[in-house]
This record gives sequence, C-alpha cells and structure tokens, in this order.
Amino acid sequence: MIVRMAELADLNVCYDLDGSYVTEYVWQMQAHENERSTEVRFDTVRLSRPMKVNYPRHPDELLPSWRRGECFLVAADDQGQAIAFLDMTAQMWHSTGWIQNLIVHRRFRRRGVATALLRAARHWALDNGLSKMMLETQTKNYPAIRFAQKHGFIFCGYNDRYYSNGDIALFFSLTL
Repeated sequence: MIVRMAELADLNVCYDLDGSYVTEYVWQMQAHENERSTEVRFDTVRLSRPMKVNYPRHPDELLPSWRRGECFLVAADDQGQAIAFLDMTAQMWHSTGWIQNLIVHRRFRRRGVATALLRAARHWALDNGLSKMMLETQTKNYPAIRFAQKHGFIFCGYNDRYYSNGDIALFFSLTL
C-alpha cells in the first residue's frame, strides 16, 4: 500500500467507496439546563444489537474538495487502485487542518490504512505550517471515536444539528 496525493482519476473510486459502518456502541448525549448552568454529558452506551449506519456526507463534495488543491490523499493497493481516502482543508486563520472525510474500503479496514492516511495528513499539516488537526464524526460512529482517541485526538465539542439527517457531530482536536 502507498499513500499519495489523489489524482482526478481517483475520485470515481473514492466516490464509490462505502463509508457505512457497523457499531455496537454510541455516545449518547445527556443535557440538563437550569437558570444557573447548562450541563452536557456523553455516555458510552452499548446497543442491544449491532447497528449499521450510513455515512453522513454526500460524495458530491469530493470534486470541490480535490479542486482546492490542499490535502486530498488516497491509499492505493499494489495495482495503484485507491482503497481509501482522506481529505483535509487548511484553515489558516487558526492554523488548523480540518479532516472532512476519512473512508476505507470495507475489505481493508482494521489493517492500518486509516492510520497511514492520518500519518500522511499530519506530515502535510506540519509542512504547511498548521499546528492542529480537527476531526468530526457522528455520535453513532463509535469505531471512528475510538480511532480518534487511539491517535491522541481529544474530544473538544459537539453540534447537535450538524448533519442534514439530524445526527449530532462530535469534534476531536489534535495538537501537532
């Protein structure tokens, strides 16, 4: 496997990659508010059975992201075929790389592909003068939550109306 900058021809494969996942856990939000305080807590809850969840973003966003010419990486197999991708936008005003998508073909998950993409994105961020990376995921995407935590990302916020389907987004930050 090699990690490289995406080429236009890679976008068709990236478009077709299935970003859905199966989870047995979710982060369930608890919110309590009164006139003196607002308290928000996320509890890790085991589901009664595994749940398949669709990826929340539409692949039509990929072409504009690639055209920006920033960090759009693919992991390619021995034949040069893309098996995963990560795209990250540089937000220079606060020196942060914002990871928008990180999808690995189902057959290649849990083999270090996402870690290799994240490592390459980190190098890109440092080479471009960034000091932080942000990653966002659904509260239902426990595999992504654990991945972020494993790689040193720290929970730093949420948005309860972030995705078009109404799902809550969790935000994780990594200082480089």
